[in-house]
Amino acid sequence: MMQSLRFISAEALASHPQVARQSLDGVAHNLYPLLFKASYLLEQAEVIRVLLERWPLEEFRLGALLGPSADHPGDLRDRACRACLEACVRGLADHTLWGGGRRRLRVADLTGIRDVQVQGCPCGRALGRWGRTKLLARTCCELQAEPRAARRPVEVLADIFVTGGNFDLVVRALGPEGPAPLRVRCLSFRADSLGPGQLLHVLRLAGPGELRRLEVVHNVRLHAGHVQQLLAQLGFPRLVSLTLPAKAFDAPPTSTPAPDGEDTLLTSIARELSRMTQLTELSVAFSTLTGKLQKLLGPLRTPLRVLDLGNCALNHADMAFLANCTHAAHLEVLDLSGHCLVDLFPSTFFRLLGQAAPTLRALTLEECGLADRHVGALSLALGPCRRLQELRFLGNPMSARALRRLFVALCGLPRLQSVEFPVPRDCYPEGSAYPQDELAMSKFDQQKYSAIAEDLRALLLRAGRDDIRLSTPLFGSFDPDIQETSNELGTLLLQAFKTALENFSRALKQME
Repeated sequence: MMQSLRFISAEALASHPQVARQSLDGVAHNLYPLLFKASYLLEQAEVIRVLLERWPLEEFRLGALLGPSADHPGDLRDRACRACLEACVRGLADHTLWGGGRRRLRVADLTGIRDVQVQGCPCGRALGRWGRTKLLARTCCELQAEPRAARRPVEVLADIFVTGGNFDLVVRALGPEGPAPLRVRCLSFRADSLGPGQLLHVLRLAGPGELRRLEVVHNVRLHAGHVQQLLAQLGFPRLVSLTLPAKAFDAPPTSTPAPDGEDTLLTSIARELSRMTQLTELSVAFSTLTGKLQKLLGPLRTPLRVLDLGNCALNHADMAFLANCTHAAHLEVLDLSGHCLVDLFPSTFFRLLGQAAPTLRALTLEECGLADRHVGALSLALGPCRRLQELRFLGNPMSARALRRLFVALCGLPRLQSVEFPVPRDCYPEGSAYPQDELAMSKFDQQKYSAIAEDLRALLLRAGRDDIRLSTPLFGSFDPDIQETSNELGTLLLQAFKTALENFSRALKQME
């Protein structure tokens, strides 16, 4: 990797923290970004902190500073290095306390970091999105109580991840009672393990008018009434991406069906979504939408590029709408997991992929009942998808022989880069049922699987397609946010199990 002499010089200075600290007053302002990247590369937290304290420019944009440049083409945005990121935030705090007359910083953009499974930084210790949120919130709260802090606030752009474990701290940071030296603006917001009231409260403080991405996942229990209230009250005019948790369109427990069968809450939700004129990504997996897809997606004003309808119990009418609607010709990422597509909707599935083919980059068809007899039809359906880069079809009962036939067809997709394929049916005991639970899924012949996987790689190699990455992540792809908060989620699951047992015990006593 070619580096400029300027960057090599910056590395040399950053590698000696004491010298760097003493020399900063003589460093030209336009060299600060170069010195910052060199310090981040070398994991020199002390230098990073003093650079932020004395930052002489009006903007500090982390993602842009760590990305490829003419001086250093390397991309450091997938290094969520704990030491470096902590130094950045502490340096920002120092800037508001000690910057004095040199203080010019107006905007600190802390977005742009990519959380990955394997860290490239020397220490290997990551600070994930939840940890970054907690660190920033705690720093904001400390500065709010600091009389020396500068009166003119620094605007901090951040990707926020809120759970029950950091909720109180984030609320205090976003809604200060007095002056706030660091004023947080949320560009993306992920919520987990919150109650509906907590979610509404913290989103109000986060500034829904600025929000670009909203993910409400897992242990946030919402029904259609909550979703309608959230969208109607907060609006989200600039939202690009929306993810809702499982069962988000279920009727409230106390509601009674309308005499004419009309789903007024879904109609209202669709109307609110139609007002989001920048919305292009929608994920509603594990929500029952049988016969309701047109009502939900029909009013949208902008074509969707990303659509997750996994396990939504779609019927013929839903698939017919999807195959013929405006969205189909713009889809780049599509998830239809949990639907027996080839058996139940062969013609509409073919039409949908034909419509999406010019744009489709990623397709997920997990647990779709795809068996050996479907390989020919699936190969034909995928044929027009010449731009497809990622294909996932875990959990389908295919034999090794069927996988070989399918892989021959996949070799003809010129842009395909990654395939997640199921453990072949041959590797499980005869008569194994599908879909499988986690225990059954993990009980397979490892040696047999390894031999088949090697055979599939050899097939790709012979076809000149060894550029395609193959994997079988049994329990799903790596999710950095779940990984980071697994302890908190585990505690919540145990509490839910305990509550269920107590309710069951109480019911038994009442029966006696």
